Amino acid sequence: MKPGRAVEEVAARLGHSFARPELLVEALTHPSLATASHNQRLEFLGDRVLGLVIAEALLAADPKAQEGALATQLNALVRKETCAEIAAELGLGAGLRMGRSEMLTGGRKKMALLGDAMEAVIAAVYLDAGYDAARRLVLSAWGPRIASAHVIARDAKTALQEWAQARGLPPPEYVDISRDGPDHAPLFRVAARLADGRDAEGEAASKRAAQQAAAEALLVAVEGGA
Repeated sequence: MKPGRAVEEVAARLGHSFARPELLVEALTHPSLATASHNQRLEFLGDRVLGLVIAEALLAADPKAQEGALATQLNALVRKETCAEIAAELGLGAGLRMGRSEMLTGGRKKMALLGDAMEAVIAAVYLDAGYDAARRLVLSAWGPRIASAHVIARDAKTALQEWAQARGLPPPEYVDISRDGPDHAPLFRVAARLADGRDAEGEAASKRAAQQAAAEALLVAVEGGA
């Protein structure tokens, strides 16, 4: 299937020229588009490729880290919420192909759909050009998070509060931004805000998880000097 303009723009943002662009089309196709090949098989493969790349990167980043710490950091970096955040940063939502019902309920912004698409895209790059190409994509997209893996693996809300208190700031505030989706599959967006004006947003299937995601995003920013 020939990619449309939105899919081509996604490819440009990924920085990968596909020899087989139909792989990217498949990676961006949700199962709700019943007439087309969808991304579930690619998602399965991409999850494994992502895990291997991140595991290698964590070992290289900290040669003295113990297995337990590495496992916690790995889980934090490959979980669906993190994949969805990175998918949003890469603008994958604009290229998603889905059925009308998903589109009408905000599918392009749904955490689950974005997370699945991100994993599928990694698999598409892997099948198109091999492991090294997929590895470059993951390291480029996940780079700041890999460097801050020890932060992400902590309880982010507690860690952010400790960071603020150590600098004489009051505890951060969490502000509800939106709630989308049906009752059986809600999607919450929350902002974490520091008294000095810095903030970051997080999105997840529960309000608590969205708060954690927002705190995590803000921690990465402030501890990275942003």
